[in-house]
Amino acid sequence: MSTTTTGSAGKVKVAKPTVASHVSDYIGRVRGGDIGSLAAVLGLIVLTLIFGVARPDTFFSTLNFANLFAQGAAVVFIAMGLVFVLLLGEIDLSAGYTSGVAGAVMAVLLTTHGWAWPSAILVSLVTGLVIGFTLGFLVSKVGIPSFVVTLAAFLAFQGVLLVLLGGGTNISIQNEFVLSLANDNLSVFWSWVLAVVIIAGFAGAQLIRVRGRAARGLVHDPLGIVLGRIVGVAVIVLVATAILCQERAINPAINSLKGIPIVVPILVVFAVIWTFVLSRTTYGRHVYAVGGNAEAARRAGIPVDRIRISVFVIGSFMAAVGGIIAASRASSVDPRSGGSNVLLYAVAAAVIGGTSLFGGKGRIVDAILGGAVIAVIDNGMGLMNLSAGSKYIFTGVVLLLAAGVDALSRRRAAATGNR
Repeated sequence: MSTTTTGSAGKVKVAKPTVASHVSDYIGRVRGGDIGSLAAVLGLIVLTLIFGVARPDTFFSTLNFANLFAQGAAVVFIAMGLVFVLLLGEIDLSAGYTSGVAGAVMAVLLTTHGWAWPSAILVSLVTGLVIGFTLGFLVSKVGIPSFVVTLAAFLAFQGVLLVLLGGGTNISIQNEFVLSLANDNLSVFWSWVLAVVIIAGFAGAQLIRVRGRAARGLVHDPLGIVLGRIVGVAVIVLVATAILCQERAINPAINSLKGIPIVVPILVVFAVIWTFVLSRTTYGRHVYAVGGNAEAARRAGIPVDRIRISVFVIGSFMAAVGGIIAASRASSVDPRSGGSNVLLYAVAAAVIGGTSLFGGKGRIVDAILGGAVIAVIDNGMGLMNLSAGSKYIFTGVVLLLAAGVDALSRRRAAATGNR
Protein backbone atom coordinates (compact mmCIF):
# COMPACT_ATOMS: atom_id res chain seq x y z
CA MET A 1 0.00 0.00 0.00
CA SER A 2 1.46 3.39 -0.99
CA THR A 3 1.77 6.21 1.53
CA THR A 4 2.28 9.95 1.34
CA THR A 5 4.62 12.16 3.33
CA THR A 6 4.91 15.91 3.71
CA GLY A 7 8.28 17.53 3.15
CA SER A 8 9.72 20.59 4.88
CA ALA A 9 8.44 22.84 2.13
CA GLY A 10 4.93 21.52 2.61
CA LYS A 11 4.95 19.51 -0.62
CA VAL A 12 3.21 16.16 -0.58
CA LYS A 13 5.44 13.35 -1.77
CA VAL A 14 4.20 9.94 -2.76
CA ALA A 15 6.33 7.19 -1.26
CA LYS A 16 7.84 4.79 -3.78
CA PRO A 17 5.77 1.62 -4.05
CA THR A 18 7.45 -1.68 -3.25
CA VAL A 19 6.85 -5.20 -4.52
CA ALA A 20 5.61 -6.23 -1.07
CA SER A 21 3.11 -3.35 -0.90
CA HIS A 22 1.91 -4.09 -4.43
CA VAL A 23 1.32 -7.76 -3.61
CA SER A 24 -0.42 -6.77 -0.39
CA ASP A 25 -2.67 -4.36 -2.29
CA TYR A 26 -3.54 -7.04 -4.85
CA ILE A 27 -4.42 -9.58 -2.16
CA GLY A 28 -6.55 -6.93 -0.49
CA ARG A 29 -8.41 -6.22 -3.74
CA VAL A 30 -9.06 -9.93 -4.31
CA ARG A 31 -10.38 -10.31 -0.77
CA GLY A 32 -12.53 -7.25 -1.35
CA GLY A 33 -14.17 -8.83 -4.40
CA ASP A 34 -12.03 -7.40 -7.22
CA ILE A 35 -10.75 -10.67 -8.70
CA GLY A 36 -10.46 -9.47 -12.31
CA SER A 37 -9.39 -12.29 -14.64
CA LEU A 38 -7.95 -14.47 -11.88
CA ALA A 39 -10.75 -17.04 -12.09
CA ALA A 40 -10.34 -17.34 -15.88
CA VAL A 41 -6.57 -17.82 -15.61
CA LEU A 42 -6.91 -20.47 -12.91
CA GLY A 43 -9.68 -22.18 -14.87
CA LEU A 44 -7.57 -22.20 -18.02
CA ILE A 45 -4.67 -23.81 -16.16
CA VAL A 46 -6.87 -26.46 -14.54
CA LEU A 47 -8.65 -27.33 -17.81
CA THR A 48 -5.34 -27.56 -19.67
CA LEU A 49 -4.00 -29.97 -17.07
CA ILE A 50 -7.17 -32.08 -17.10
CA PHE A 51 -7.31 -32.48 -20.88
CA GLY A 52 -3.54 -32.80 -21.09
CA VAL A 53 -3.58 -35.74 -18.68
CA ALA A 54 -6.62 -37.31 -20.38
CA ARG A 55 -5.19 -36.98 -23.92
CA PRO A 56 -1.45 -36.28 -23.56
CA ASP A 57 -0.50 -37.44 -27.08
CA THR A 58 -3.05 -35.28 -28.89
CA PHE A 59 -3.92 -32.32 -26.68
CA PHE A 60 -0.30 -31.18 -26.23
CA SER A 61 0.66 -31.80 -29.86
CA THR A 62 1.90 -28.85 -31.93
CA LEU A 63 -0.88 -29.43 -34.47
CA ASN A 64 -3.58 -29.20 -31.80
CA PHE A 65 -1.94 -26.16 -30.19
CA ALA A 66 -2.09 -24.29 -33.51
CA ASN A 67 -5.65 -25.51 -34.07
CA LEU A 68 -6.77 -23.87 -30.83
CA PHE A 69 -6.07 -20.43 -32.31
CA ALA A 70 -8.13 -21.06 -35.44
CA GLN A 71 -10.85 -22.77 -33.42
CA GLY A 72 -11.37 -19.90 -31.00
CA ALA A 73 -10.55 -16.86 -33.16
CA ALA A 74 -14.04 -16.01 -34.44
CA VAL A 75 -15.54 -16.28 -30.95
CA VAL A 76 -12.80 -14.05 -29.50
CA PHE A 77 -13.42 -11.33 -32.10
CA ILE A 78 -17.15 -11.32 -31.38
CA ALA A 79 -16.49 -11.38 -27.63
CA MET A 80 -14.23 -8.30 -27.94
CA GLY A 81 -17.18 -6.35 -29.29
CA LEU A 82 -19.53 -7.74 -26.66
CA VAL A 83 -17.19 -6.46 -23.93
CA PHE A 84 -18.13 -2.90 -24.95
CA VAL A 85 -21.85 -3.72 -24.88
CA LEU A 86 -21.63 -5.53 -21.54
CA LEU A 87 -19.67 -2.65 -20.00
CA LEU A 88 -22.88 -0.63 -20.24
CA GLY A 89 -24.94 -3.42 -18.70
CA GLU A 90 -26.60 -4.07 -22.08
CA ILE A 91 -26.77 -7.28 -24.12
CA ASP A 92 -26.60 -8.09 -27.83
CA LEU A 93 -28.33 -11.37 -28.63
CA SER A 94 -27.94 -10.78 -32.37
CA ALA A 95 -24.13 -10.76 -32.45
CA GLY A 96 -23.93 -14.35 -33.70
CA TYR A 97 -26.23 -13.87 -36.66
CA THR A 98 -24.73 -10.44 -37.34
CA SER A 99 -21.46 -12.28 -37.94
CA GLY A 100 -23.29 -14.71 -40.21
CA VAL A 101 -24.93 -11.94 -42.24
CA ALA A 102 -21.61 -10.09 -42.60
CA GLY A 103 -19.87 -13.28 -43.71
CA ALA A 104 -22.67 -14.01 -46.19
CA VAL A 105 -22.45 -10.48 -47.66
CA MET A 106 -18.73 -10.98 -48.25
CA ALA A 107 -19.22 -14.46 -49.74
CA VAL A 108 -22.00 -13.35 -52.10
CA LEU A 109 -20.01 -10.37 -53.34
CA LEU A 110 -16.89 -12.50 -53.88
CA THR A 111 -18.54 -15.52 -55.47
CA THR A 112 -21.76 -14.39 -57.12
CA HIS A 113 -20.79 -10.87 -58.18
CA GLY A 114 -17.05 -11.38 -58.67
CA TRP A 115 -15.92 -8.48 -56.49
CA ALA A 116 -12.31 -8.10 -55.40
CA TRP A 117 -11.62 -9.09 -51.79
CA PRO A 118 -10.87 -5.53 -50.47
CA SER A 119 -14.28 -4.26 -51.62
CA ALA A 120 -16.13 -7.35 -50.42
CA ILE A 121 -14.52 -7.22 -46.97
CA LEU A 122 -15.13 -3.46 -46.70
CA VAL A 123 -18.84 -3.84 -47.49
CA SER A 124 -19.05 -6.68 -44.98
CA LEU A 125 -17.56 -4.49 -42.26
CA VAL A 126 -19.84 -1.57 -43.19
CA THR A 127 -22.78 -3.97 -42.88
CA GLY A 128 -21.73 -4.58 -39.30
CA LEU A 129 -21.47 -0.84 -38.64
CA VAL A 130 -24.96 -0.19 -40.05
CA ILE A 131 -26.46 -3.01 -37.99
CA GLY A 132 -24.78 -1.72 -34.84
CA PHE A 133 -25.97 1.84 -35.41
CA THR A 134 -29.54 0.63 -35.97
CA LEU A 135 -29.53 -1.44 -32.80
CA GLY A 136 -27.95 1.36 -30.75
CA PHE A 137 -30.41 3.94 -32.08
CA LEU A 138 -33.42 1.79 -31.17
CA VAL A 139 -32.04 1.19 -27.68
CA SER A 140 -30.88 4.72 -26.85
CA LYS A 141 -33.22 7.00 -28.79
CA VAL A 142 -36.42 4.97 -29.05
CA GLY A 143 -35.98 3.45 -25.60
CA ILE A 144 -36.57 -0.21 -26.43
CA PRO A 145 -34.67 -2.53 -24.05
CA SER A 146 -31.59 -4.04 -25.65
CA PHE A 147 -32.82 -7.54 -24.86
CA VAL A 148 -35.96 -7.00 -26.97
CA VAL A 149 -34.19 -5.16 -29.82
CA THR A 150 -31.44 -7.71 -30.21
CA LEU A 151 -33.80 -10.66 -29.76
CA ALA A 152 -35.87 -9.29 -32.65
CA ALA A 153 -32.69 -8.83 -34.67
CA PHE A 154 -31.63 -12.39 -33.76
CA LEU A 155 -34.81 -13.67 -35.41
CA ALA A 156 -34.78 -11.24 -38.34
CA PHE A 157 -31.15 -11.85 -39.29
CA GLN A 158 -31.85 -15.56 -39.67
CA GLY A 159 -34.31 -14.56 -42.37
CA VAL A 160 -31.85 -12.10 -43.91
CA LEU A 161 -29.24 -14.86 -44.06
CA LEU A 162 -31.69 -17.16 -45.87
CA VAL A 163 -32.53 -14.42 -48.36
CA LEU A 164 -28.87 -13.66 -49.05
CA LEU A 165 -28.12 -17.34 -49.62
CA GLY A 166 -31.15 -18.00 -51.80
CA GLY A 167 -33.09 -19.98 -49.23
CA GLY A 168 -30.47 -22.50 -48.19
CA THR A 169 -27.56 -22.46 -50.61
CA ASN A 170 -24.05 -23.17 -49.39
CA ILE A 171 -21.66 -20.66 -50.96
CA SER A 172 -18.06 -21.80 -51.21
CA ILE A 173 -15.31 -19.20 -50.96
CA GLN A 174 -12.43 -19.56 -53.42
CA ASN A 175 -10.56 -16.30 -52.84
CA GLU A 176 -7.04 -17.15 -51.68
CA PHE A 177 -6.57 -14.06 -49.53
CA VAL A 178 -9.82 -14.57 -47.62
CA LEU A 179 -9.07 -18.27 -47.13
CA SER A 180 -5.60 -17.46 -45.81
CA LEU A 181 -6.94 -15.35 -42.94
CA ALA A 182 -7.90 -18.33 -40.80
CA ASN A 183 -6.09 -21.19 -42.52
CA ASP A 184 -2.55 -20.09 -43.38
CA ASN A 185 0.51 -19.28 -41.30
CA LEU A 186 3.26 -16.73 -41.22
CA SER A 187 6.70 -17.91 -42.26
CA VAL A 188 9.08 -18.94 -39.49
CA PHE A 189 11.07 -15.73 -39.97
CA TRP A 190 8.05 -13.44 -39.72
CA SER A 191 6.73 -15.47 -36.79
CA TRP A 192 9.84 -14.63 -34.77
CA VAL A 193 9.67 -11.01 -35.93
CA LEU A 194 6.08 -10.82 -34.66
CA ALA A 195 7.14 -12.37 -31.34
CA VAL A 196 9.88 -9.76 -30.89
CA VAL A 197 7.51 -6.93 -31.83
CA ILE A 198 4.90 -8.12 -29.31
CA ILE A 199 7.44 -8.38 -26.50
CA ALA A 200 9.08 -5.03 -27.33
CA GLY A 201 5.71 -3.32 -27.67
CA PHE A 202 4.44 -4.67 -24.36
CA ALA A 203 7.69 -3.78 -22.57
CA GLY A 204 7.69 -0.28 -24.05
CA ALA A 205 4.07 0.34 -23.09
CA GLN A 206 4.68 -0.83 -19.52
CA LEU A 207 7.83 1.25 -19.03
CA ILE A 208 6.36 4.36 -20.65
CA ARG A 209 3.32 4.14 -18.39
CA VAL A 210 5.49 3.86 -15.26
CA ARG A 211 7.73 6.72 -16.36
CA GLY A 212 4.76 8.93 -17.21
CA ARG A 213 3.02 8.37 -13.88
CA ALA A 214 6.26 8.85 -11.97
CA ALA A 215 6.94 12.13 -13.80
CA ARG A 216 3.51 13.43 -12.74
CA GLY A 217 4.01 12.31 -9.14
CA LEU A 218 1.35 9.62 -9.35
CA VAL A 219 1.42 6.19 -7.76
CA HIS A 220 2.77 3.56 -10.14
CA ASP A 221 3.56 -0.13 -10.07
CA PRO A 222 6.96 -1.09 -8.62
CA LEU A 223 9.68 -1.66 -11.20
CA GLY A 224 10.06 -5.25 -9.99
CA ILE A 225 6.41 -5.99 -10.74
CA VAL A 226 6.67 -4.33 -14.16
CA LEU A 227 9.79 -6.31 -15.05
CA GLY A 228 8.09 -9.47 -13.80
CA ARG A 229 5.16 -8.84 -16.16
CA ILE A 230 7.50 -8.22 -19.09
CA VAL A 231 9.49 -11.39 -18.39
CA GLY A 232 6.29 -13.41 -17.98
CA VAL A 233 4.84 -12.19 -21.29
CA ALA A 234 8.20 -12.72 -23.01
CA VAL A 235 8.41 -16.33 -21.79
CA ILE A 236 4.84 -17.11 -22.89
CA VAL A 237 5.30 -15.52 -26.33
CA LEU A 238 8.69 -17.10 -26.98
CA VAL A 239 7.60 -20.58 -25.88
CA ALA A 240 4.39 -20.36 -27.95
CA THR A 241 6.36 -19.15 -31.00
CA ALA A 242 8.93 -21.92 -30.61
CA ILE A 243 6.12 -24.52 -30.52
CA LEU A 244 4.27 -23.04 -33.49
CA CYS A 245 7.47 -22.83 -35.58
CA GLN A 246 7.95 -26.59 -35.36
CA GLU A 247 6.81 -28.81 -38.20
CA ARG A 248 3.28 -29.99 -37.43
CA ALA A 249 2.13 -31.41 -40.79
CA ILE A 250 1.30 -35.11 -40.95
CA ASN A 251 3.07 -35.30 -44.32
CA PRO A 252 5.56 -32.40 -44.56
CA ALA A 253 6.68 -33.44 -48.05
CA ILE A 254 3.25 -32.57 -49.42
CA ASN A 255 2.29 -29.59 -47.28
CA SER A 256 4.57 -28.09 -44.63
CA LEU A 257 2.91 -26.45 -41.64
CA LYS A 258 5.12 -24.10 -39.68
CA GLY A 259 4.71 -20.67 -38.14
CA ILE A 260 2.18 -18.58 -36.25
CA PRO A 261 -1.35 -18.65 -37.73
CA ILE A 262 -2.12 -15.45 -39.65
CA VAL A 263 -5.19 -14.89 -37.50
CA VAL A 264 -2.95 -14.27 -34.46
CA PRO A 265 -1.45 -10.90 -35.63
CA ILE A 266 -4.95 -9.81 -36.68
CA LEU A 267 -6.19 -10.59 -33.18
CA VAL A 268 -3.21 -8.81 -31.61
CA VAL A 269 -3.86 -5.65 -33.65
CA PHE A 270 -7.51 -5.45 -32.61
CA ALA A 271 -6.65 -6.28 -28.98
CA VAL A 272 -4.09 -3.44 -28.86
CA ILE A 273 -6.43 -0.94 -30.51
CA TRP A 274 -9.43 -1.64 -28.28
CA THR A 275 -7.32 -1.90 -25.14
CA PHE A 276 -5.87 1.53 -25.91
CA VAL A 277 -9.35 2.93 -26.58
CA LEU A 278 -10.74 1.67 -23.28
CA SER A 279 -7.76 2.43 -21.05
CA ARG A 280 -6.11 5.52 -22.51
CA THR A 281 -8.82 7.67 -24.12
CA THR A 282 -11.58 9.95 -22.90
CA TYR A 283 -14.08 7.82 -24.77
CA GLY A 284 -13.00 4.76 -22.80
CA ARG A 285 -13.41 6.60 -19.50
CA HIS A 286 -16.87 7.67 -20.60
CA VAL A 287 -17.82 4.05 -21.38
CA TYR A 288 -16.84 2.95 -17.89
CA ALA A 289 -18.59 5.96 -16.37
CA VAL A 290 -21.87 5.26 -18.17
CA GLY A 291 -21.62 1.58 -17.28
CA GLY A 292 -21.01 2.41 -13.63
CA ASN A 293 -23.82 4.96 -13.25
CA ALA A 294 -25.58 6.29 -16.35
CA GLU A 295 -27.47 9.03 -14.51
CA ALA A 296 -24.36 10.35 -12.79
CA ALA A 297 -22.54 10.27 -16.14
CA ARG A 298 -25.34 12.26 -17.77
CA ARG A 299 -25.20 14.88 -15.03
CA ALA A 300 -21.44 15.10 -15.54
CA GLY A 301 -22.03 16.09 -19.15
CA ILE A 302 -21.21 12.77 -20.80
CA PRO A 303 -23.32 12.14 -23.95
CA VAL A 304 -24.87 8.90 -22.69
CA ASP A 305 -26.99 8.23 -25.78
CA ARG A 306 -24.04 8.58 -28.12
CA ILE A 307 -21.93 6.31 -25.94
CA ARG A 308 -24.72 3.72 -25.92
CA ILE A 309 -25.04 3.84 -29.71
CA SER A 310 -21.28 3.61 -30.16
CA VAL A 311 -20.86 0.41 -28.13
CA PHE A 312 -23.44 -1.36 -30.29
CA VAL A 313 -21.63 -0.09 -33.39
CA ILE A 314 -18.33 -1.49 -32.09
CA GLY A 315 -20.02 -4.72 -31.03
CA SER A 316 -21.58 -5.36 -34.45
CA PHE A 317 -18.39 -4.27 -36.24
CA MET A 318 -16.39 -6.87 -34.31
CA ALA A 319 -19.14 -9.42 -35.00
CA ALA A 320 -18.60 -8.73 -38.70
CA VAL A 321 -14.86 -9.30 -38.25
CA GLY A 322 -15.65 -12.58 -36.51
CA GLY A 323 -18.00 -13.51 -39.36
CA ILE A 324 -15.25 -12.95 -41.93
CA ILE A 325 -12.82 -15.11 -39.95
CA ALA A 326 -15.45 -17.84 -39.48
CA ALA A 327 -16.24 -17.85 -43.21
CA SER A 328 -12.51 -18.07 -43.95
CA ARG A 329 -12.03 -21.04 -41.63
CA ALA A 330 -15.05 -22.90 -43.00
CA SER A 331 -14.23 -21.88 -46.61
CA SER A 332 -17.95 -21.32 -47.06
CA VAL A 333 -21.11 -19.71 -45.73
CA ASP A 334 -24.45 -21.46 -45.17
CA PRO A 335 -27.78 -20.67 -43.41
CA ARG A 336 -26.33 -21.90 -40.10
CA SER A 337 -23.43 -19.42 -40.15
CA GLY A 338 -23.41 -17.42 -36.93
CA GLY A 339 -26.06 -19.65 -35.38
CA SER A 340 -25.83 -22.70 -33.16
CA ASN A 341 -23.43 -21.98 -30.29
CA VAL A 342 -21.64 -18.90 -31.71
CA LEU A 343 -23.50 -16.29 -29.64
CA LEU A 344 -23.49 -18.43 -26.51
CA TYR A 345 -19.76 -19.02 -26.76
CA ALA A 346 -19.04 -15.33 -27.41
CA VAL A 347 -21.06 -14.14 -24.41
CA ALA A 348 -19.55 -16.91 -22.31
CA ALA A 349 -16.03 -15.89 -23.38
CA ALA A 350 -16.53 -12.28 -22.25
CA VAL A 351 -18.15 -13.23 -18.93
CA ILE A 352 -15.79 -16.10 -18.11
CA GLY A 353 -12.85 -13.78 -18.79
CA GLY A 354 -14.05 -11.38 -16.12
CA THR A 355 -16.40 -8.87 -17.78
CA SER A 356 -19.35 -8.12 -15.52
CA LEU A 357 -22.91 -8.71 -16.70
CA PHE A 358 -23.92 -5.77 -14.50
CA GLY A 359 -21.81 -3.25 -16.39
CA GLY A 360 -18.88 -1.02 -15.46
CA LYS A 361 -16.21 -3.73 -15.25
CA GLY A 362 -14.36 -5.46 -18.04
CA ARG A 363 -11.32 -5.39 -20.33
CA ILE A 364 -10.47 -6.61 -23.81
CA VAL A 365 -8.11 -9.20 -22.36
CA ASP A 366 -11.18 -10.75 -20.72
CA ALA A 367 -12.48 -11.74 -24.16
CA ILE A 368 -9.13 -13.32 -25.05
CA LEU A 369 -8.82 -15.29 -21.80
CA GLY A 370 -12.47 -16.35 -21.87
CA GLY A 371 -12.16 -17.31 -25.53
CA ALA A 372 -9.15 -19.44 -24.65
CA VAL A 373 -11.17 -21.21 -21.95
CA ILE A 374 -14.02 -21.88 -24.40
CA ALA A 375 -11.61 -23.12 -27.09
CA VAL A 376 -9.87 -25.46 -24.62
CA ILE A 377 -13.21 -26.87 -23.43
CA ASP A 378 -14.51 -27.41 -26.96
CA ASN A 379 -11.22 -28.82 -28.20
CA GLY A 380 -10.47 -31.02 -25.19
CA MET A 381 -13.92 -32.53 -24.98
CA GLY A 382 -13.81 -33.17 -28.72
CA LEU A 383 -10.52 -35.06 -28.35
CA MET A 384 -12.15 -37.13 -25.60
CA ASN A 385 -14.96 -38.02 -28.05
CA LEU A 386 -17.63 -36.62 -25.77
CA SER A 387 -21.02 -35.79 -27.25
CA ALA A 388 -22.14 -32.31 -28.28
CA GLY A 389 -24.65 -32.46 -25.43
CA SER A 390 -21.85 -32.95 -22.92
CA LYS A 391 -19.99 -29.95 -24.35
CA TYR A 392 -23.05 -27.73 -23.97
CA ILE A 393 -23.69 -28.91 -20.43
CA PHE A 394 -20.09 -28.41 -19.34
CA THR A 395 -19.80 -24.98 -21.02
CA GLY A 396 -23.10 -23.93 -19.45
CA VAL A 397 -21.87 -24.96 -16.00
CA VAL A 398 -18.64 -22.98 -16.52
CA LEU A 399 -20.63 -19.91 -17.64
CA LEU A 400 -22.94 -20.22 -14.62
CA LEU A 401 -19.93 -20.45 -12.32
CA ALA A 402 -18.42 -17.35 -13.93
CA ALA A 403 -21.65 -15.40 -13.53
CA GLY A 404 -21.91 -16.59 -9.94
CA VAL A 405 -18.35 -15.47 -9.21
CA ASP A 406 -19.20 -12.08 -10.74
CA ALA A 407 -22.32 -11.68 -8.58
CA LEU A 408 -20.55 -12.79 -5.41
CA SER A 409 -17.55 -10.55 -6.06
CA ARG A 410 -19.85 -7.55 -6.57
CA ARG A 411 -21.63 -8.34 -3.31
CA ARG A 412 -18.28 -8.67 -1.54
CA ALA A 413 -17.04 -5.42 -3.06
CA ALA A 414 -20.19 -3.60 -1.91
CA ALA A 415 -19.85 -5.02 1.59
CA THR A 416 -16.20 -3.93 1.87
CA GLY A 417 -16.72 -0.54 0.22
CA ASN A 418 -14.57 -1.40 -2.82
CA ARG A 419 -17.32 -1.08 -5.39
